[in-house]
Amino acid sequence: MRMEKTVRMSPVSRREFGRSVGLGLLAGASACLFPSLASADAKLLDEAIKKVVGNKSLKPGKIKLDLPQIAENGNTVPVTVSVDSPMTSNNHVKAVHLFADKNPRPEVATLHFSPSSGKASASTRMRMIKTQNVVAVAELSDGTVHMSKAEVKVTIGGCGG
Repeated sequence: MRMEKTVRMSPVSRREFGRSVGLGLLAGASACLFPSLASADAKLLDEAIKKVVGNKSLKPGKIKLDLPQIAENGNTVPVTVSVDSPMTSNNHVKAVHLFADKNPRPEVATLHFSPSSGKASASTRMRMIKTQNVVAVAELSDGTVHMSKAEVKVTIGGCGG
């Protein structure tokens, strides 16, 4: 069975094309020249983490973050997170929260797990505006909270750093 779809394309005027290119160049230049306008700060990251875990103390360990040391394209940075846990009904990972400390909104993703997940591991891709730390916070069923972080250097178009 062969399916065909006809797509009708309308011509783009020079003015529309110029406007689109100009807006794209302006957006790229502003990200390179004024990166601080589009980035979070340590206070925003701390507030985002506190919003998720409250006043619980963050313990090191148990979390493994697998990220590239250098990302040539910040639009799609692969990240794999895994937490050392037996994943039983009495001892399992409830959630893992991912943060990027210099993104305009530090909250990147929340991954939910249950004992039926088998293991607390997931892979995804995230967008990063520039070189920064990726922070993973894991909530366990016993109420403990663990944290791990890793730096990724983003070098897209010479604007990273």
